Amino acid sequence: MLYWFWTPERHTNYGTLLELRPLPQIELRKLDGEMFEFSKLRGRWILLVIDGGRCGPRCQERLWQIRQVRQAQGKEMNRIERVWLIDDEHTPNAEIVQAYPGLWIVRGPVEAIVVQLPAEIAPREHVYLIDPHGNPMLRFPRDPEPKQMIRDLARLLKYSRSG
Repeated sequence: MLYWFWTPERHTNYGTLLELRPLPQIELRKLDGEMFEFSKLRGRWILLVIDGGRCGPRCQERLWQIRQVRQAQGKEMNRIERVWLIDDEHTPNAEIVQAYPGLWIVRGPVEAIVVQLPAEIAPREHVYLIDPHGNPMLRFPRDPEPKQMIRDLARLLKYSRSG
């Protein structure tokens, strides 16, 4: 009865829940020119960063954060992939590429993907979590708190049968 007059504002997730709709299958390429499709990662959770190839300090911080969030999952970390979607023609610095082994670095016509990723500012300003079915599920804020991201992902991994 109390909920008729007052709705609690507390929720358990840190990231903003997104409307579930699959990412479009578009032609993306890895840095070596090999084809890449998000469907190759189906069945895994994906932490997605969108930024330019020059990858300034904010981009580097997000890449570091998603690496740490993945590693913090311990034995469950193999259920998580990390993707850096480059949205310009610049090639990443070799030191950045080497600093993040296992990171999928891809580029291509990102507009079809970006329109499906709602953003408070711009998609470049967020980290997105994509579920094992290929649906963007959570958007983390501009300057995310890694401990909160870790908690969200740990909860999803615990209760998810897929991925």
